[in-house]
Amino acid sequence: MRRRFSLLVSAAALLIACVTGATAQTPDRNLALLRAAGGADMYPNAQQLVIYDSTDVDVKETGLSYVRMHRFTKVLTAAGAKEMRGISFGYDPLSAAVDVLLVRVYRKDGRVETVPRERVIDYPAPARAIYWGAREKLVDVGRLEPGDAVETLVFRKGFTYALLAEGDDDSRFIPPMKGHFYDIVEFWSSLPMLEKVYRIAVPRDKPLQYEVYNGELGSAVHFPPEKNYRVKVDVNPAGAQAKTDEDALHPTAGLYTVPDKVVHTFWKKNITPFAEERNMVAASDVAPKLLLSTSPDWYAKSVWFNKVNEDFKSFEVTPEIQAVTDRLLKGVTDELKKISILNHWAAEEIRYSGISMGPGEGYTLHPGSMTLLDRCGVCKDKAGILVAMLRAAGFESYPAMTMAGSRIDRIPADQFNHSVAAVKRKNGAWMLLDPTWIPGVREMWSSAEQQQEFLLGIPGGADIMTTPVSPAENHYWKLNGSSRLDDEGTLEGEFTLEADGQSDANIRRAFTRSYQSSWKEYLPRVMYEVSPRAEILEQTMVDPGDLSQPMRLRVKYRIPGYAVVGTDKIRFVPLLARNPFTDGVMSAELALDTSIAVRKYGFRTRCSKLVEVSEKVTLPSGWTVAAPAAPAAVKSPAAAFEAAYTLAGKTLTVRATHRMEKRLYDAGDWPAFRAALTSRLSFMAQPVLLSR
Repeated sequence: MRRRFSLLVSAAALLIACVTGATAQTPDRNLALLRAAGGADMYPNAQQLVIYDSTDVDVKETGLSYVRMHRFTKVLTAAGAKEMRGISFGYDPLSAAVDVLLVRVYRKDGRVETVPRERVIDYPAPARAIYWGAREKLVDVGRLEPGDAVETLVFRKGFTYALLAEGDDDSRFIPPMKGHFYDIVEFWSSLPMLEKVYRIAVPRDKPLQYEVYNGELGSAVHFPPEKNYRVKVDVNPAGAQAKTDEDALHPTAGLYTVPDKVVHTFWKKNITPFAEERNMVAASDVAPKLLLSTSPDWYAKSVWFNKVNEDFKSFEVTPEIQAVTDRLLKGVTDELKKISILNHWAAEEIRYSGISMGPGEGYTLHPGSMTLLDRCGVCKDKAGILVAMLRAAGFESYPAMTMAGSRIDRIPADQFNHSVAAVKRKNGAWMLLDPTWIPGVREMWSSAEQQQEFLLGIPGGADIMTTPVSPAENHYWKLNGSSRLDDEGTLEGEFTLEADGQSDANIRRAFTRSYQSSWKEYLPRVMYEVSPRAEILEQTMVDPGDLSQPMRLRVKYRIPGYAVVGTDKIRFVPLLARNPFTDGVMSAELALDTSIAVRKYGFRTRCSKLVEVSEKVTLPSGWTVAAPAAPAAVKSPAAAFEAAYTLAGKTLTVRATHRMEKRLYDAGDWPAFRAALTSRLSFMAQPVLLSR
């Protein structure tokens, strides 16, 4: 697979990967840097080395930005050479333009080769679920060898979201919140990097606030003379390309005066590859990054988000929307039931599929009438039609933005990738709804989104808020049963698995993501993993499509030869103690890596969860047992585990409780969380010994 250095068009924000250059280096200078950079022996486990990675941004009064990206990368290994044969830059033509100005290959023997412009190919970007016309420019670099290097010089203008109005001039590249600029700059890398520079020129009357997170950067602010300061770019304001490669690097190429600007520069040297930990929080939450914004605060963004959608009539209640709403709520008087019916209708009846629908991508939600007609859309379309239907039902409702997967920080650089809805209850409290994440889920708001920041788009504005922790009891996973062991080692019994919340949703997924014809095969497969001899005598379950009650599975089984039987000993692990459901859907927590003794970063699970196991085992006549010692109990605010064995006559009762109290954890929570999980794993493997 080739290495793809791409500027990703995402629903979250304008993420510039900072592949730009402050001043173009001459070939001789680059060759000197290449020779001094060192080889593979200096950078173990690295396929390439980034010698420099710099970005120049020129911000206009409208918020439009011209960005020049300059990167010089050395190939260290054969695998690295293979990855860099093709380099791509992604963009959305509705809101951004990308020009590959120059690509040069520096051979280890000192030769410098310019890649012809005809080897830059523009093509539709690969897509899945969202088809908004994104494109990529691929540079066919050609064959490389360890010791070679590649220089890229790229110009970009625009942003990542389409506007309401279309046009052929630069107006279509102005950000939706006209007059404002923001950026999110990652100062971490998967490759070793000798130097990274980010420089931005902003109008003096446009205050720029910024903050560095999770590390330190060098920084400087300059106030150049208004008449003399000039920034070198490789296209003029009209977007004309330099005529030749040499023109692109000429000292006077593309120069234009930048009056009345303040120049901020940020840099970091000797960046080592960021080492991620399994199940850690998002890298952007813990790795060095720079956030910049000219927007004063989140209130301003909230007010703008509200106005742009109300002006666009995104939530207009049409006769068709009113009719569907009235039909769904006929005879319903309970407030929560009304909200639930509309929320789950938007979840189940609007297919998640994003196609280009013309004006209104990005922050502007398509009219609910359009979504009702198309019966498909992305998160913002599902949220938009839900807001319209809630208004049709007499509720006060507005859209909200959130960031699924990572934290939203204080600086109002748009850190969003997801849209949801909010409705005001009779008691005045706002209630979040997410029709995108709740298909097949009994919840109104997916608790897989707990501890997640969001911004309401309401009149008067709002600040960033955080969704609360959902108690573990709301997501219980209970395994209860009884069994009988005979003196030949056959175990026969029954058990019931019941769950709610996100635990309930996980059970349903085991069925709803497969054909109904295969549903009866699920439990036999589970029991086969316990023992190939396992027999299902009877199985029943709640209809996975029935969200009116918690999900339940009931199984009667028989397993010949389950226990290991000797002359005077029998050895077995109680079936429910070992948990037949150890897959990543039912019991994802069991896959967490307990070999990690100390964590540097916070970690996450899918959701808070309560696991309860209870089994009564009737032992064979003539055999005795000393109840095994239970694993050490663990109690902490983050997680807890306790288990017990009790013996009454021939009945051995096994009980265990495992609590995981939240979704996102600090690194300091890991020792207690790990201890609780380790105790549970020990309990699952602990055998019971019988003797005559």
